[in-house]
Amino acid sequence: MEGILNVLKPPGMTSHDVVDWVRGLTGVKKVGHTGTLDPGAGGVLVVLVGRVTRAAQFFVTEEKEYLAEAVFGAETDTQDAFGRIVVRGEASHLTPEDVAGILPRFRGEITQVPPLVSAVHHGGKRLYDLARAGQAVEVPPRTVEIRSLEMIRGEWGTKAPRVLFRVCCSKGTYVRALITDIGKALGCPAHLGFLLRTRAGGFTITSSSTLEEFAALKAEGNLERACVNIGDALAHLPAVEVKDSAIKAVRSGSRVYPAGVAGEIEELNPGVFVRLVAGADFLAVARVDCPENGRTILKPVWVHSVQV
Repeated sequence: MEGILNVLKPPGMTSHDVVDWVRGLTGVKKVGHTGTLDPGAGGVLVVLVGRVTRAAQFFVTEEKEYLAEAVFGAETDTQDAFGRIVVRGEASHLTPEDVAGILPRFRGEITQVPPLVSAVHHGGKRLYDLARAGQAVEVPPRTVEIRSLEMIRGEWGTKAPRVLFRVCCSKGTYVRALITDIGKALGCPAHLGFLLRTRAGGFTITSSSTLEEFAALKAEGNLERACVNIGDALAHLPAVEVKDSAIKAVRSGSRVYPAGVAGEIEELNPGVFVRLVAGADFLAVARVDCPENGRTILKPVWVHSVQV
């Protein structure tokens, strides 16, 4: 079996738990995902099954979209509802106008410090492992991009106002840290109440399936029909049509020159990844390269079809 499963991860499972579950369901050892989702969060987790796990790198840069609930009045050590409260503050005065007024400063490129309890690596170890060991570390801030941030609705006039946001962001963004920083900008402690990933690249929550639904498909012998084809899943990459004369070269991982493709490739930016296709057949992912002579070539970096 080979393909991509759009899994609706339930809260309470780690992303690794889901990967292990899919291994057990499919009997395939090579299983991975394209982006960790916090254990307490739910929503879209893109799971790769079989040799397509090697294509994970072409999905991790895809933007993600979330529904996130902010709870004002308390900050926790994990920046979510599962942590220990470390700061309390008055929040009943907050208004929709207050929150809307500070949102523009969190749109576009921003810097944020990843949560101390997270999968980010520091000195070769993940931060959550260091936190469990009681090791205090100073995590450097990093730049992320918030492509859209809107307030959907809120509950106001209470000791712990709740506000629902829709967030579209770049890879590496921690919504927990975003909510905490919004609270600080308002002079009020805040933490993430719940998080639902509604989209990861082209995979949406409306087209996802629960673990129970996948298990039912397996029992019916229809699980493979639920897999998304790798060529379709990589539709966000520009497609380059390969001539029949160059197909063998692509399948062997050799460079492809302008004469081997239909159309112009000189206008493609160096370093960009493209899909190499032959009609309806997906062959490989290639990187656009311009050697010293200035001639544009395509270098396959992941070949899907290896038959010669």
